[in-house]
Amino acid sequence: MKTCPLRTSVIGSYSFPSWLEFASSNLGSFGSKDLAEIQDDAVIAALHDQNLAGLDVVTDGEQTRLDFNLSFYGYLDGIELESASPRLFGPPAHDQRGKHQVVGEITAPRGLGVVEEYQRLVRLQKPFPDAPPVTLKASVPGPYTMSGRLLPNAQYEDRWALTEALLPFVRQELEGLVEAGCTEISVDEPSMSCYAYKEDSKRFVDIFNRTVESVVGRTRLCTHLCFGNFKGHAVGYRRIAPMFPEFLDFKCDEMHVEMASREFSEIELISKIAERMDVAVGIVDVKSYFIETPEDIANRVRLCLEHAPADRLVFAPDCGLSQTARWAAKKKLVNMVEGVKLVKQELNIES
Repeated sequence: MKTCPLRTSVIGSYSFPSWLEFASSNLGSFGSKDLAEIQDDAVIAALHDQNLAGLDVVTDGEQTRLDFNLSFYGYLDGIELESASPRLFGPPAHDQRGKHQVVGEITAPRGLGVVEEYQRLVRLQKPFPDAPPVTLKASVPGPYTMSGRLLPNAQYEDRWALTEALLPFVRQELEGLVEAGCTEISVDEPSMSCYAYKEDSKRFVDIFNRTVESVVGRTRLCTHLCFGNFKGHAVGYRRIAPMFPEFLDFKCDEMHVEMASREFSEIELISKIAERMDVAVGIVDVKSYFIETPEDIANRVRLCLEHAPADRLVFAPDCGLSQTARWAAKKKLVNMVEGVKLVKQELNIES
């Protein structure tokens, strides 16, 4: 599934408006219709910012999720959700996100909720008639990443067993998205990129490919590989070399890699990815409040063109923008698109 040259995209999540942060902390104060209105308004706000920036691909900003994948656990039966963070004080870090107890057989009788999110996205994008045509993308965490927040027990003895239990639910959600008409889906597995340096990379490839096997060729499949971004902090070993060459066997159309926050270290490796699939390069640092100028972005695009052809390149932030303040996220997206346009003009590529 080919795409337009020098495409501009996002990963999935977007900054929460301040009022959504407040509402999320006070859900008991709202009725069911109030909550539905809040969800719609939040997605409209995310779409407004993305359409204003002029992106080729937009999402719902994952505005109805509390974070990248926390909300999915609410759809699972057989687990006991942790009610509070295990560490409340001190510098923010990943250890403040605790793990959930498995108390029975894990099932997902209501799916994972992403199909409903996509249907909302379709409905709410329609009120933007003056916006240029865009692709609507849905994002789903992969089973290995989801398994990281669950505690093994006698029934599921380790993370691999938990992953296998979750895999059919993710696959079913992907099938539901395709049936709903979704033409682009990101299956995000940042835990695989975080641990590729010490785990069996071939096993990761097998898990990913079995997760997506029923929708390969039926939608544009993307994957997002980064090193963590909770509260703007990485958690993984920040090198992409350990992922390759094994990860090149992922059955996907687009592979995203984090580059901007790593000062484009290992940029030469995108040439290997581009031989197999489109490569989405993170050219905006979501962990920094330095606002990249359009010329900064253009220089980064030119650097990428030294290693991959235009028709294989996609540009996006390093990660989702949920951990970046909205004022900064808006400026970063606008400048990202403007910077890519500068290079498109140089190459006589239509925007």
